[in-house]
Amino acid sequence: MHLSQEDLLLQVAGLKKVFRSGESDLVLFENLSFDVRKGEMLAIVGESGAGKSTLLHILGALERPSLGDVYCANLRLSSLPEDAAADFRNREIGFVWQFHYLLPEFTALENAAMPLLLRQQTWPAVESEAKRWLREVGLEQRAHHRSGELSGGEQQRVALARALITRPKLLLADEPTGDLDGRTAESVFALIVRLHRDYQLTSLIATHNFAFARRSHRVLRLHQGHMEEVVPESLPA
Repeated sequence: MHLSQEDLLLQVAGLKKVFRSGESDLVLFENLSFDVRKGEMLAIVGESGAGKSTLLHILGALERPSLGDVYCANLRLSSLPEDAAADFRNREIGFVWQFHYLLPEFTALENAAMPLLLRQQTWPAVESEAKRWLREVGLEQRAHHRSGELSGGEQQRVALARALITRPKLLLADEPTGDLDGRTAESVFALIVRLHRDYQLTSLIATHNFAFARRSHRVLRLHQGHMEEVVPESLPA
């Protein structure tokens, strides 16, 4: 099926990433090309060290490729100056990492509000929005607890609220359940699926968990520097 430009949010063309390793070059991946349509949930699977995190960093304009281009909503990311890239990340991308990176001296409410505070918005203007997002992730009662007083699953829910408070077009999640026990991981992944649907997100999720990847619309497998699309149902349960 041919997709029009209006259907696409992300276009990846001929992507290559090379790292200098001593006297030689290490090619992490090369010639990666794929499109992501608006509203898709895409899982990226592959062994540790395959380049999943680096790929997400490039897609989120945190890192530049060695070769190739990424277009997000027709914007060529590699052409953006650093300040424009930072503005793009703040407005269009929501990031969730394996480790939550919450600021320990702040409460759950303040952590969730941080992206809006970075826009120089006043606390009264952002407080109600942060409360609403904590309610969305089921943590309204924990709003005034610092991150160290929260469980691992609760910390990741705050991180999800923080990622989505700016209403981004694109959610990039790098092993978002990797540090959680099985039951907690399931509840956090179910929350990601619900928010993806309710807020019409486009989501790319790097995961080792094939059971979660099977629940995505599409699965891309990164292996030995190349990428192939696999049928979600073909992954081991």
